[in-house]
Amino acid sequence: MTDNITSVGGGSRPEAGVSALKGRTGAGAPAETRGRTTIADGVVAKIAGMAAREVPGIYSLGAGMARAFGTMRERVPGAGGGGAVTRGVKVEVGERQAAVDLDVVVEYGVSIVDVAGGVRTNVISAVERMTGLEVVEVNIAVDDVHLPDDEEEQTGPDEGRVR
Repeated sequence: MTDNITSVGGGSRPEAGVSALKGRTGAGAPAETRGRTTIADGVVAKIAGMAAREVPGIYSLGAGMARAFGTMRERVPGAGGGGAVTRGVKVEVGERQAAVDLDVVVEYGVSIVDVAGGVRTNVISAVERMTGLEVVEVNIAVDDVHLPDDEEEQTGPDEGRVR
């Protein structure tokens, strides 16, 4: 038996909104199908973000400005760093399907084609396994390449030291 998935919102690709997995109800139905499970877009975005970061060769997610603002926000006490997991991740969740858009920064020297393939495989596997939604596409935009000396330039020699 397969669950039916319905959406609580509207959108263009697939339908955007919160997904709801619905099953058969009634005394004769199996216990696991009695009731409804809803999955918010943010949940799918977190799963996709975590799965993408697990792939070797991914330095970070998010376009340049999003990373800069996210770094500043993380340094402000009480601002909350929970958005870091979904930075660079956009999802559209429909009735039975989901689409994922990722902005990534890759490490210098890795094959971008191989990393992108690994990200797609990992994201699709994680989202489908954890949510039951079919992932119809994972679009990847490589926004930057992280060079080994980038960190030295961004953090000066005295930065981070206690005086």
